[in-house]
Amino acid sequence: MDVKNREKLFGCITATSFVLDDLRIYLDTHPTDQEALDYWEKVSKVRKEAVEEYTKCFGPIYSYDVKNKNRWAWVEDPWPWEGRC
Repeated sequence: MDVKNREKLFGCITATSFVLDDLRIYLDTHPTDQEALDYWEKVSKVRKEAVEEYTKCFGPIYSYDVKNKNRWAWVEDPWPWEGRC
């Protein structure tokens, strides 16, 4: 994958994370709003797929996703804010 796809995936992750944060605040006060709950599920799925694709192609975004048994490789690549995306 190229840099544009990396940027697009990271942008999707950032945008969907923001939407989920906003929805979470709303759902704290409106826990039975079915439309909001359905939207939460839809956006959660999009974000999960974007994170999985990003991790597969470019490495983990979160330390929880590191799958390296022989050594700790989390810090070897640039961080997202250091131009990784």
